[in-house]
Amino acid sequence: MTTNLRLPGRPEAITFPALLARNAAEHGELPALSWRSGDGWETLTWSEVRRKVAVLASGYAALGVERGEHVLMMMGNRPEHWLSDLALVHLGAVPVTVYGTSAPEQIAHIARHSRARIAVVEGARELARWEPLLADAGTPLERLVVAEPAEAGPHHTYGSLYASGARLHSAEAFDKAWQDTAPEDPLTVVYTSGTTGDPKGVRLTHRNLVLQAVRLDRHVELPEHAEHICYLPFAHIAERVLGIYLPLLRAAHVRLCADPTAVSAAVRELHPVQFFGVPRVWEKLAASVRAVLAQLPQEQRRAIETAGDLARARAGHRERAEEVPAALEASYAKAKEQVLDPLLRLAGLDRLVWTASATAPMPLDVVHFWAGWGITIMDAWGLTETSGVCTVNSPDGFRLGSVGRAIEGLELRLAEDGEIFTRGETVFAGYLRPDGSVDGAADAEGWFPTGDIGRLDEDGFLWITDRKKELIITSNGKNVSPALVENTVKEHPLIGQALVHGDGRSYLVALLVLDPELAPAWAAARGIEAASPGELAGHPAVREEIVRAVEAANARLNRTEQIKRYRLLTEEWGPETGELTPSLKLRRRVVREKYGDLIDGLYAEADEAL
Repeated sequence: MTTNLRLPGRPEAITFPALLARNAAEHGELPALSWRSGDGWETLTWSEVRRKVAVLASGYAALGVERGEHVLMMMGNRPEHWLSDLALVHLGAVPVTVYGTSAPEQIAHIARHSRARIAVVEGARELARWEPLLADAGTPLERLVVAEPAEAGPHHTYGSLYASGARLHSAEAFDKAWQDTAPEDPLTVVYTSGTTGDPKGVRLTHRNLVLQAVRLDRHVELPEHAEHICYLPFAHIAERVLGIYLPLLRAAHVRLCADPTAVSAAVRELHPVQFFGVPRVWEKLAASVRAVLAQLPQEQRRAIETAGDLARARAGHRERAEEVPAALEASYAKAKEQVLDPLLRLAGLDRLVWTASATAPMPLDVVHFWAGWGITIMDAWGLTETSGVCTVNSPDGFRLGSVGRAIEGLELRLAEDGEIFTRGETVFAGYLRPDGSVDGAADAEGWFPTGDIGRLDEDGFLWITDRKKELIITSNGKNVSPALVENTVKEHPLIGQALVHGDGRSYLVALLVLDPELAPAWAAARGIEAASPGELAGHPAVREEIVRAVEAANARLNRTEQIKRYRLLTEEWGPETGELTPSLKLRRRVVREKYGDLIDGLYAEADEAL
């Protein structure tokens, strides 16, 4: 659906300050930004947002921020972050958010590479990693601004910066600064978190991201001014689009969720009409629901299964662009009202009209699980380098398991090895160089190699099969998609995470992790008591079930793809322990290095058994 709001010009000629000016003038009393304050929410309208952005811009200018320079930020999803981002953009500066989980070496690399003189950080936890850079002769960093005043020490505080902006604000200077900004000017630099190596700086312009927002909006079925729960890091392109740029286009309402682990509670409270989750979030939500279902009486479970069958049958007709038979529609509507909605209401999922996922392949069993609740997850695909999505599923055209069709203005083609190439106006110009220029990444005809492997079906839907660099090539010369094998074995509810290894080997081995939500419920339903995940992983009944899970997965895979040996681990992988990126993608290299001895041991066990 295309928003009915007036655009202040042609999409390719608009900047985000122009959108904020429109929102303040035409939708000024509507809620724009909310965040937790005590037991409730504090809210700014669009007119209030613009006034605060203007004051902040004056404060940053007084601090010495100049047009075109990078300003680093490491804060959670809090108003200081969101408002500072827009204030810097109005000055013509370039906000760069750094992941809060970044190691000191990664922070130092970004500080040196971006040549930033100023960084805005949250509090003492961040200061411990940033302060040493002030004394580093090889790092241009000169000043730190701290959001938490009690933890600022000798550094500038966000409050004092805002106060100086209030004293020095000039409406004329503010308007001149943002009106001098052109669509081709840089809007932000996003450092890709990556699974290996140093992060690369992806420079994106106003034109890149205005066009991305406009084109994505055409695929999103939402009421005007809908709420968005903003919980992913602003260092990730998905949340920058969904939590900043798309709301500016749609004059929507952003609800900041500072603690990502509290997103389920926020959903239960707010009952959103839209929700975006990376695959791991949808997996964990599905595991939580399955754990609850396991405790229900058998008669109620049967009613839910029957309702789920109706929902999936209805989704199948919609997927094939067929009219849903009247009898099926009536039966589904009744089952939804009487069986599904009361349970969805408890989870805050009863009002959803648009649900989506991206960043990594979505396990098909998770997609089908949610389809059984009447929730069709519109999987999408894209990269930071493409300003977000390249392809999307939408209500007027989707295929469960695919990542949809190309958005307007983007072209796709497949190389001989299946690698996906793309070109269009939302594709970035190149990676940032330390001297401020960009290093082009497209070929002479403008095609950018994405590094993803996929296939296009006869209807133009794209199916992602793997990352090019992550393909396993066995010693027999066979190519294996680790994501395919991992998602197949993860279809068993006990298995929450998996890594398959076999590059240069003649067979595959795997590391498996119990699902922390569903495994305890599965065990309790069978009278198994375990005080810790380690005890549960070692219980004979659990181990027997995992054997059956691997055997069932192997039965669906070809011989080269089958898992020969595996080890069940006791602790979940996460960003804090390094196995996942901040966007919850698997860091294969980190896992292989961390568990190298264990992987070698699995091969030794297999060799001894031969």
